[in-house]
Amino acid sequence: MRIAMLGTRGVPARYGGFETAVEEVGRRLADRGHRVVVYCRTERGDAARPGRHLGMELVHLPAARKRALETLSHSALSVGHLLAHRTDAAFVFNAANSPLLPMLRAARIPVATHVDGLEWKRAKWGPVGQRYYRGAESLAVRWSDALIADAVGIADYYRHEFGAPTTLLTYGAPLIEPGSDRLAELGLEPGQYHLVVARFEPENHVELIVDGYARSSATKPLVVVGSAPYSDEYTARVHAAADGRVRFLGGVWDQVQLDQLYANSYTYLHGHSVGGTNPSLLRAIGAGAAVLAFDCDFNREVVAEAGRYFGSPADVAALVEAAEAEPRRIRSAGRRARELAANYDWDAVATGYEKLAQALARRDFPTRRPSGRRMHPTAPAPLRIPEPRPRPVAEAADASVIRFPGAQQ
Repeated sequence: MRIAMLGTRGVPARYGGFETAVEEVGRRLADRGHRVVVYCRTERGDAARPGRHLGMELVHLPAARKRALETLSHSALSVGHLLAHRTDAAFVFNAANSPLLPMLRAARIPVATHVDGLEWKRAKWGPVGQRYYRGAESLAVRWSDALIADAVGIADYYRHEFGAPTTLLTYGAPLIEPGSDRLAELGLEPGQYHLVVARFEPENHVELIVDGYARSSATKPLVVVGSAPYSDEYTARVHAAADGRVRFLGGVWDQVQLDQLYANSYTYLHGHSVGGTNPSLLRAIGAGAAVLAFDCDFNREVVAEAGRYFGSPADVAALVEAAEAEPRRIRSAGRRARELAANYDWDAVATGYEKLAQALARRDFPTRRPSGRRMHPTAPAPLRIPEPRPRPVAEAADASVIRFPGAQQ
């Protein structure tokens, strides 16, 4: 088949979950004989714009250099190119691109939209941005031939809000044993530090974690990997919450070194709360890290009983202190986390995408879509966190969630 993947920064994957999914799924679909075309966003200073990557064909197009317009402007150019270069099925990543879907529908290009997380809950978007994302969710429901959710919590949300079925396709969790030889470059030793890996955004709770750690009596340092591409104010708050035991490494782009940081951490603290299944969390459990996570559906879905959960700085302080007092339990939690990582397999995920692409190409989907009207309308609000709802990882969300073999619980 001819399969197009658009709406992301493209590959090679250097940014986030969408790009990782495109690379891991696209390369596997190409290995299986499909023609996979990935639309890539050109960046300032790009020295090379390769025509192929891991068997995928790449189309490089520019984007407006403004946060609010970057994604949609690039996707609009991608759709324009796609209309002139037909495909059997298209995967559009990010519900923010849904205003462009009518053009694909008019051209009779079957399309599935990966809706991502609850973007309108992100604090970086003001009232206008929040309203846009809420509206974009409605348009994605109305104009997509199929919807992809990467977490049961996201599938639940679309069922509850719109009565819309989704295809549950998560990310993969690579099982890694990268060694520890690169830690010395950072002045670190295996098992002798706590770790955070996140973009500095309020809903990732980096400030809460750093503040909580600073209140603790922990003796192992807290190593913070990440930065904020748009928020100097929040970065300043994160640094202000730290004490001398906190080490900020900025972005670590060497994958081997980053994997060693995960695999050799004493604990991994994960604060993400609105983005669905998170690739950083999956990479941590694939490395056998003991996880302390922000208490929300998405994180409990992945880490289950292997994790410990926090909701405040005081919780973080207590958990870090308890972890340092219980090394045997921490080792056991890391082993259990690695066992859970086996539930997230990229080969199975790619099979799910392949079967969905085949269904799209056959036009094996309902001709009548949900209206996109919310069943429980509410006004846009500032950041609100999904309520914690403990449950076994394997519990089904609802019969309205369509599961292909790539759907992992």
